[in-house]
Amino acid sequence: MRKKIVAGNWKMNMNLKEGLGFAASLVKYFNEKPSPGAEVIICTPFIHLAALPELLKNTELKSGAQNCASEASGAFTGEVSAAMIRSTGTQYVIIGHSERRTYYHENNALLNRKTRLALDNDLKVIFCCGEVKEEREAAIHHEVVKRQLEEGLFSLPAGELKNVVIAYEPVWAIGTGLTATPDQAQEMHSYIRSLTEEKYGKDIAAAMTILYGGSCKPSNAAEIFSKPDVDGGLIGGASLKLEDFAAIVEAV
Repeated sequence: MRKKIVAGNWKMNMNLKEGLGFAASLVKYFNEKPSPGAEVIICTPFIHLAALPELLKNTELKSGAQNCASEASGAFTGEVSAAMIRSTGTQYVIIGHSERRTYYHENNALLNRKTRLALDNDLKVIFCCGEVKEEREAAIHHEVVKRQLEEGLFSLPAGELKNVVIAYEPVWAIGTGLTATPDQAQEMHSYIRSLTEEKYGKDIAAAMTILYGGSCKPSNAAEIFSKPDVDGGLIGGASLKLEDFAAIVEAV
């Protein structure tokens, strides 16, 4: 059975005190509930990562970074390497989020290097792909996602895919109030699984966790997650509110 995952992406929100306080409230909430039946990951700004894994110890919650450097070490002022992230006890890293691709012009070759470094340093990767509005309207969204996966991810040997989660982000539905319909989400998730099968075979494709990321909220989570190829969510704004995030986890 594929692993179900809900990952909260805090983006650039909450100072150290606020973030650790909010994480503590998540720990309290989930500790008082039965096992959620899904892996819950909190992907925070770098400043929280030195303290977060200790806070999450002895809980079912996992910690994640939102990015890592494309180099292992050296004179790269302002960067944080995969090895540094792993040294905190953090388990996951998001690579290729649409905001990194758009605002910081990260291309597929760069994201492939980041993925390789993350895996070499024992981090699990949440690899993002997805199309912008113009690409969807031009009906080239399949080509865009295929290229992102082929150039950014599919150079990995088959044995490494067990440490990768794919997140599909319809970029036109992030922070816009728009959301892909459940059928649109299912159609693209099924396509991504078919690409994985074409490259790595049926067993690896069947085991690949594919998350939906794009204005997922309590009101639509259950319907989106009910689709057979949707295995959870990469949650943005709704992960900053305890009640909303908890409701989305429970929808899985």
